[in-house]
Amino acid sequence: MTVDDDPFAIPSRPERRYPRGGGVEYEGGTTFSLAPVPEREDAWLRGVVEGVLDGEGYTYGDWFDLPMPLYLVHDEATGDVFRVSVRNSRVRLHVLPATESGGLRQFFDRLRDSAEGVEWDVSRRVEDEG
Repeated sequence: MTVDDDPFAIPSRPERRYPRGGGVEYEGGTTFSLAPVPEREDAWLRGVVEGVLDGEGYTYGDWFDLPMPLYLVHDEATGDVFRVSVRNSRVRLHVLPATESGGLRQFFDRLRDSAEGVEWDVSRRVEDEG
């Protein structure tokens, strides 16, 4: 399957940097945007996302003090780790350096199954490094 055939193919991975002041930063990478059609409120999306994450096979946390939900997710079946955010009527899957497509695809399948009757528009954004 090529990048054009697979909506969850990862053409670019972020580079991890550790600034002198502490913390971690990512440069470049790929983000997948999942938008329900018709549009839904962030509170509804957060409920669906948390329902999926509370199901079997995920370890996750929302440890960040941000004005939006941002989860660090570990898919126990695939071993993938990625971030999931909910903002502006979209669920975004943020690729980390070792994330593979399988975990992203499985999360989307569970999200789609949890929100019966909702169509989803999947798009991919590739960020340049630097």
